Amino acid sequence: MIANFFFKEQSSSRLAELCGKLLSLVKVDIFRSMATPKEPSPMKKILFFNVLLLTLSLFAQDANTGKPQPSERHEFVIANFKTESGVTLPQVRIVYGTFGHLNPAKDNVVLLPSHYMADFHGYEWLSGPGHALDTSKLFLVATELFGNGHSSSPSNTPEPFHGPRFPVMTIRDNVEAVHRLLTEELKITHLRAIIGFSMGAQQAFQWAVSYPDFADRIVATCGTAKTYPHGVVRLEGQIAALTADAAFQNGDYTAPPTKGLEAFAVVWTGWLFSQEWWRRELWRETEKPGTTFEQVLNNFRTNFIPGADANDLILQMRTWERHDVGSTPGSGGDVERALRSIKVPFLYMPSETDLYFPLGDARYEAAFMSKVSLVPIPSLWGHTAGAGGSPADEKFLNETIGRFLSVGK
Repeated sequence: MIANFFFKEQSSSRLAELCGKLLSLVKVDIFRSMATPKEPSPMKKILFFNVLLLTLSLFAQDANTGKPQPSERHEFVIANFKTESGVTLPQVRIVYGTFGHLNPAKDNVVLLPSHYMADFHGYEWLSGPGHALDTSKLFLVATELFGNGHSSSPSNTPEPFHGPRFPVMTIRDNVEAVHRLLTEELKITHLRAIIGFSMGAQQAFQWAVSYPDFADRIVATCGTAKTYPHGVVRLEGQIAALTADAAFQNGDYTAPPTKGLEAFAVVWTGWLFSQEWWRRELWRETEKPGTTFEQVLNNFRTNFIPGADANDLILQMRTWERHDVGSTPGSGGDVERALRSIKVPFLYMPSETDLYFPLGDARYEAAFMSKVSLVPIPSLWGHTAGAGGSPADEKFLNETIGRFLSVGK
């Protein structure tokens, strides 16, 4: 279902891994036999070559289906993390994933900061075989925002900061934590690129202002340098829908506030795609034949972000609301001044039909950026276009981002 673009399941091939192990065992046995005067048995030869052919066919199948290369999950822990709100958390953790291999010079790194409630698999539309980010050459670091239920969140932090008592985390809080992750744990002091979608784009903008020399290039899809009042109104409407459920109990619920979660999901869904997307019933492109509109809507209502905790959802909406690069120290509360300070080549890709981050906001911001390439995504898929919502969107993104990253190589 399209709604589940928030969560990307890990797509490693267990069968391919098993075949690889089997191949190595059979190969060792065959070669051991070949090292002795005795000829290896015909059965061993047949087994070796059959496993070899099966393994090669599996890897070819992975390449044809565009599956990304295997990833590794990590956690980075910071003690006594002081937030912008003034609260110091005794310990926070950032969950992140890595794809590919870090080269000896450590100059092949691309940072992929996550979007709303996503995990580190949220950029599979951009990485792997046939995509702009070739993990045989690049080392991808995909980080997870505070509040997604994996990194430090209201739902997984003990008292006195559990649930509704967890402090609001800003985009800058997230950027500062990831900066420490890169420089302290991975010993990385410069990035090939930062690429972000939605709240990941918000982080990309903040990186460009807070650390103007840290990356060679930056890409932002479907996300702005500031959350403007209309965006705050939208988010407040979604928070109101969620918290109106009596079961919410001011965040100290003993069971999920199901009615509130479903109301939140429906309100969010109304903003996710363009009006024309709904009129043309483009949801039929991804649904089984015969699926009705009522079934689609009900699936969004009941299965929007499976397993998400209500306080976590609210925490990330508060993070979204407070985003403003103009409030960065040294910018004097002036978003235009902050945008003028960006000196890195910047590819800005709003969706032409995004209701979260309208094209007009992107045009306004781009006017203050000296090295920006403003390339709208021609799509009816609304906000999801920025994460490859349709095959055409994915193709456009990969081709455009690929060209941008290749400049100057």
